[in-house]
Formats: sequence, structure tokens, C-alpha cells
Amino acid sequence: MIDHVTPLADWLVIAPVLLCLLGAAVLLMLRSFIRVQRWVGGAVLVAVLVCDGLLFQRVLEDGPLTMTMGKWLPPFGISFTADVMGAGFALVSAFVSLCVWVYVQSDTPESAVRDGIYPLILLLVAGVTGSFLTGDLFNLYVWFEVMLIASFGLIILAGQPLQLDGAVKYGVLNFLATTLFLAGLGLLYGLLGTLNMADIIGAAAAADPAPLAAVGALIALAFGVKAAMFPVNAWLPASYHTPPPAISALLGGLLTKVGVYAFVRTLVMVLPTVGEYLAPTIAILGIATMILGPLSAIAETNLRRAIGFLLIGGVGVTILSVASGNETALAGGLAYVAHSMLTISALYLVMAGGGGAILSFILILAISGIPPFLGFWPKLLLLQGFIGAGEWPYVFAILLNALLTLIAGVRLWSGTFWRSPLKSFTPNPAFLLLTTPILLLGLWPEWLIRAATVAARDLLAPARYIASVGLAP
Repeated sequence: MIDHVTPLADWLVIAPVLLCLLGAAVLLMLRSFIRVQRWVGGAVLVAVLVCDGLLFQRVLEDGPLTMTMGKWLPPFGISFTADVMGAGFALVSAFVSLCVWVYVQSDTPESAVRDGIYPLILLLVAGVTGSFLTGDLFNLYVWFEVMLIASFGLIILAGQPLQLDGAVKYGVLNFLATTLFLAGLGLLYGLLGTLNMADIIGAAAAADPAPLAAVGALIALAFGVKAAMFPVNAWLPASYHTPPPAISALLGGLLTKVGVYAFVRTLVMVLPTVGEYLAPTIAILGIATMILGPLSAIAETNLRRAIGFLLIGGVGVTILSVASGNETALAGGLAYVAHSMLTISALYLVMAGGGGAILSFILILAISGIPPFLGFWPKLLLLQGFIGAGEWPYVFAILLNALLTLIAGVRLWSGTFWRSPLKSFTPNPAFLLLTTPILLLGLWPEWLIRAATVAARDLLAPARYIASVGLAP
């Protein structure tokens, strides 16, 4: 019997996760050496970024890539499967994490370092990356738990009363969502006999549609809570403003995007019949989320709470693309997720962290979808898809979201930099690192549009994904 040895290049699928987990363990052992922790953790994140970049380039050119753990072949073993959507989101999340790491070096007291902020950041990145790259729904649940533990630790790190209050709200509702997800997984396994995403696609086609729709709706509800979709989003503005700006940027840029990713992956690719059945409800909730988010930001006086509401409005944009189900609109929704990762994280750092007025205004225009910044192109793709499908209410909702977001953003900017006394601007390399791709991808969006289109196509027609796992008929 000949053992099948995994080629070294295929280890790219799990290398980012392994690096983060090993890095977090090493940093715990280096707890007393603050300066060493900074350099070791930074080196780990650079290595993760390089691995994610190589992985993304490979799957964009050659299609999805799968690695299954141990000698248990799919669908019995735990598989990691990277496609353009998962690898792309992992790449952006690694970049955002590295930028936040740079910011943390000049804005974090030594007490937070001794309490474990560096290992917690790496553990959070491991959970986020594992969620994007896993090919198994139960394994997705495991990475959700990793993220929940790490994020809860980051929120309560300084131990201030406001942070503890936010952590309780965040922890309780996210634990409830995770419990709903686990219950849905048990029911789904009982119904289909598998939790491998590629295997579910085939098994679900032959299953009884009524119980499958009920189970799918339960899982969608769990992901809706994680994504901060209306009406289960009250926990986000109540918690994300409580930790320091760097932690808010990390949570706002990454965590809700994992919920959105899981929502899209499940209802578009894994359980498409459930997605079609729930499409009218998804459309209503998506529109409500994308309109009420910026409206709440307009009425909010707390800066970071208002950014949280803008974040929620962006969640609704991608949720609406799921309801539409056409390739162009879905590509726009996926591109919007990548844009939101960068722009929301930058907003938290630049505005809440005392950044400059010009950078803040650029980010306000970007989050509103004003050309020539990055946010314009995802909304243009969404409009093209909706107009092509004749979905005019969706077109109106996108335009209204852009207008309300612009009003809310300009109001925040004027209140921060016009009415208040002029603040001293302390430049930080993280500001420039995060703002640069927002500008460059806005001016040269071809790469983003191509990647988003390929990702949407693979979600709607997952033959390449299934074949990579080895389950093609």
C-alpha cells in the first residue's frame, strides 16, 4: 500500500492557521519579553500574509484547492478547501490584522501586553482564517468558538466597567448564535448524514425540502446574529465601541465579515434551495439592515457607536446580493465585503484613534461609494446586477443606502473635525497602510472585479469546488 504524501505547495491551505496557532503559543511563552513579542508576532503576521497571498494567487489561476486531515478521505475527514472567496477574504483579513498590529505598537500600554493582547490577536486571526478556509460545517463551528474566546478576551482586556458591560452583551448573544448553529448542525447531520460542504451540496438535492428549509432557516438565523443583520444586531453597537480603537478596528473589520461569509457560503453554495426559499425574507431583512444602519448612525452622538451602525448598513448590502442570486450582484456583494474590511477598520483607527481630517474624509467618501474610491465599484456591480435582473426596489435601496451613509459620514466628520477644537494629528504607519489599497483599488479595480466575479461564479456553480474535494460524480 502506497501512502499519498501531500505536496509541499498544498500546505498553503492550512499554513496560515498553523502559523497563527503556533505563534500564539510562542507568544504566551514569551509573556515576560514584551519587545520580543512585538517582533515575533509581527513576523508571524507577515508570514501569514505571504501565505494567504500565494494561496489566493494559486486558486485564482488554478481553481479551488483542498487538503483533508489524516487518512480519512472526504467526506469523513475534516477538509480545508480554499476557493477565491475564502482565500481572498483570508488575504484581506491578514492585511487588516497586520495594520492593526502596527497601530497597536504605539497605542497599547505594557499592562495590556502582559495581559496577553498579542497572543489573543493571533488566536483571533487563526479563528477568522480557519473559518474562511474550512470545508466542513462542524469545523466552522470550532473556529467560531476560537474567535469567540479570543474576541471576548480582547474586549475585556483592560477590565473597565464599560468594557465588561459590552463584553457581556457581546458574549451572551454570540454564544446564543453559536448554540443555534450547533443545534442546526445536529439536525442537518441527522437529515443528510454529512457536514462536509461539498458533500452536502449533493445530499441536499435529494433530501426532503420541508425539514431542510427549517434547518437551513435555523442556521441562517445563527449566521444572521454573527453578521449583525437586522433585527438581531443590537449587540454590535452596544459592544464594539467599548474596547480601545485598535481592538474595535480588528473586531469591526473581521468578525461580522465571518458571519456574512458563512451566510453567503451556506445559502448560495451549500444549501441553494434553502436560499431560494428564503430569498424574499432575506431581501426584506437585507434592505432593513442597509437602511436602518446609516439612519441610526445619523441619530447617534457617540463616534464609535456611529461607526458600528455604518458597519451594520454595509452588512445589509451583501445580504441583499444573496437574495438576488445573479452573478453580477453577488460579485458586487463579495467585493463589498473586502472593501468593508479595509474601510471600517481604517475608520475605527483614523477617526476614533485621532487621525487626520483629510484621511477621515477620504474614508467617509469610500464607505459611501463615491468614486474614485474603492467603495464605488462594489455598489456599481450591485446596481448593474439588479438593473439587469429588473430588480428596481433593490436599485432604490442601494442608492438610498449610499445617500444615507454619506449624510451620516459627513455629519460624523464635521462633528469631529469642524465643530470640535482642532486635534493634534499623530501620524501612524497603520493609517497609510490601510488607506493605500482603498485608493489604489479605487483607481485600478480590475483585479478586484475579476476576483469577485470568479468567486461568485464558483458559488453559483460549485462544480470546481466539489471536484477539488474529490467528490465529483
